[in-house]
Amino acid sequence: MAHNLPVHSTSSVELNTEHAGPESTGAGLTLASNLSRELPNRRTLNWIDALFLLFIAGLAILPPVREPHKQLILVAIALLQLLEVKLVRLSPRLGPSYSVILKILLATILLDHTGGEIAINSSYWPIYFLPVVTAATYFNTWATLAWTGLASAAYCAYLIPALQEFFLTSEDKGELATRVLFLFLAAMLTNRFAIEIRRRAAAYQTLAEQMTETNRRLAEVQEEARRSERLAALGQMSAGLAHEIRNPLGVIKGSAEMLTKRVQDTNPLAAELAGYISTEVNRLSALVARFLDFARPQALELVPGNVSEVVDQALAAVTAERPDAKVVIERKYTEGLPQVRMDDRLAEQVFHNLALNAYEAMEPDGGILRVDISDARREAGEGVEVTLLDSGPGIPPEISEQIFNPFFTTKKTGVGLGLAIVSKIVDEHHGSLRLVTEPGRGACFRVFFPSAEDPAPASTASQPRAS
Repeated sequence: MAHNLPVHSTSSVELNTEHAGPESTGAGLTLASNLSRELPNRRTLNWIDALFLLFIAGLAILPPVREPHKQLILVAIALLQLLEVKLVRLSPRLGPSYSVILKILLATILLDHTGGEIAINSSYWPIYFLPVVTAATYFNTWATLAWTGLASAAYCAYLIPALQEFFLTSEDKGELATRVLFLFLAAMLTNRFAIEIRRRAAAYQTLAEQMTETNRRLAEVQEEARRSERLAALGQMSAGLAHEIRNPLGVIKGSAEMLTKRVQDTNPLAAELAGYISTEVNRLSALVARFLDFARPQALELVPGNVSEVVDQALAAVTAERPDAKVVIERKYTEGLPQVRMDDRLAEQVFHNLALNAYEAMEPDGGILRVDISDARREAGEGVEVTLLDSGPGIPPEISEQIFNPFFTTKKTGVGLGLAIVSKIVDEHHGSLRLVTEPGRGACFRVFFPSAEDPAPASTASQPRAS
């Protein structure tokens, strides 16, 4: 007896269009749309999880109601959907694949327990939209097509036992093809929205990072402007005080020298005291000279020069001043560096002061002073950057913004004008001076000078900053 049964027979492989026609297909598409909105917002929109559970409960009370396997499978699907975010968080690379595979397996088992004698005839076939939409949410287009193909293959696998007893009519083939195509349409539509959401999220993230960087630079510019105002005021005050102090010091020194000559033979004690006066006056005169160096504008003689030669001269001078220092200098100079416009004397003073500070920071045990010179690019254009990194204790981050201020010092001796003068010289060269602080490392200063090929900017460069 042939098994070419009428398409409306309950034992036919006809796909129950009476219960799974266009209305059921539309419901599947709606479910895919809901899932596409749910997954990206799972962490904040918990009420969507409640709606999902409500829909699963609706399926549970639909026929067949007294099928325990069906109810257990629906519970497993609900738990998997709720725990999916944690699964992906625990394994970002494999979590999405595990979720899609488990949903395909659960959907396939559900059809086996709800389709009667012919599983492919089950009205629960739209459950395959769950793994399809999940794949479309997490994967790219080609991977989504592959996962959708796997889900379709799992659904069509029920044709194998059915065709051993029945055969498909042309109408049945068309219905089956329609359902499979709807799975692919839902996957592509969801994947398109998911990709667009990810693209916009990446654009918003980039914009947020740019705004954060802009705000950081704005804060730096504001701080630099305030620092410039303070430096200008302190410079004017230093110049005025220096001129007022110099004249009395000259009188005191001249008087002490005359007194020394007059009492040198008759009163040795008075002569010795007068010598102390002359010595201290000389020290004060040197301090006043440093005040003036900081306050008055420098007359720069800018000529193209080689930074490496200037750095070597400064290092040689510091080594000669500290012959007993246990400091090893490691040099790393890039070849073919461009020349920079600089005043050789003042540029040497910059590197001399920085190297001397490094030597003092590594006393008495000594250490390593690494000097790197390389080409670099900054907002001012192309140029050369010199990095001096010592192995000392470093500079605490809480004072990194203050060390360039005049009269700020952590040393027992000195007046705190060394780095202030250095930053002033670098600024007049239209360069930049930065302190880079990292935990567990020594002090790292980076000095940048624009190359001689770039035209000198109209305004001075930014004040030194710490990072």
